[in-house]
Amino acid sequence: MANRGVLTGAVLLLLTSANVWASGMQIVPEGYTKVAREHDVPPEALYSLALQESSRKLSSGVRPWPWTLNVAGKGYRYKTRLEAWQALQTFMKTYSLKRIDVGLMQVNLGWNGAYFSSTWEALDPYTNLNAAAVILRECWNRKPGSWLDAAGCYHHPAGGQAAARYRSFIRTKLATLQPPSSLPAAAPVQLADNAPAPAATSNTEFVWIEPRSTRP
Repeated sequence: MANRGVLTGAVLLLLTSANVWASGMQIVPEGYTKVAREHDVPPEALYSLALQESSRKLSSGVRPWPWTLNVAGKGYRYKTRLEAWQALQTFMKTYSLKRIDVGLMQVNLGWNGAYFSSTWEALDPYTNLNAAAVILRECWNRKPGSWLDAAGCYHHPAGGQAAARYRSFIRTKLATLQPPSSLPAAAPVQLADNAPAPAATSNTEFVWIEPRSTRP
């Protein structure tokens, strides 16, 4: 996927003070854990989705990057939220919203844009993460039993080979995470310096509709 821009001090990923153990395995950052628990999904599943959807190689290792777009199958990463939003406005003039994924969790604007009041909000890291947690939980509710299957549904609700490939990718990401029983306590860290505190979402309805707004 194409990279646009470089890492700046403006973005603080949801990282604990020692996210990579000597084994090279990652700890699920506290912010992801908090959002996951609010929506009753496994933190490891949610973070694995983020790693698959928007990873970028940083000095601290491979981490999800919130200022990420995917348009017609091509990925773009920007150094700031504003740059990502400005690029999004340009892409929206040419491409259907159903061909545009945005943010940390690459939420599709055409199918799931109703989770956001604007395209600017769609790029808010915690708002994007909460939307993804709702979608993942509803995928589980549709067919309980396997969070890998729920991950496949997150990527491609119709199932088939696309969902199967995605399950394989998520299984690989899960294998890079430290088991939760081995994790030390850690204080929560903001995902980005302009991100609001995570808020619980009471509406868990899983509806595939056009977004209610695409204005900033």
